[in-house]
Amino acid sequence: MLKVKSEDVLIALENVLKKSEVKASPAKPSIYDFVGILSDKETANIKNAIAEACEIIDENDWK
Repeated sequence: MLKVKSEDVLIALENVLKKSEVKASPAKPSIYDFVGILSDKETANIKNAIAEACEIIDENDWK
């Protein structure tokens, strides 16, 4: 404990301590933070793009 009688010194010390406090880092985003950011139309477009491009199987690619 500090024995400081001067109010000005105490205020200065408080200011220094406030500046040195470690700020809490923001929480990592959750998957739930992204719910609802796409419209139904955008979601349908993404699903269609996946169906058209990613679900095509070429059996010769495996040989």
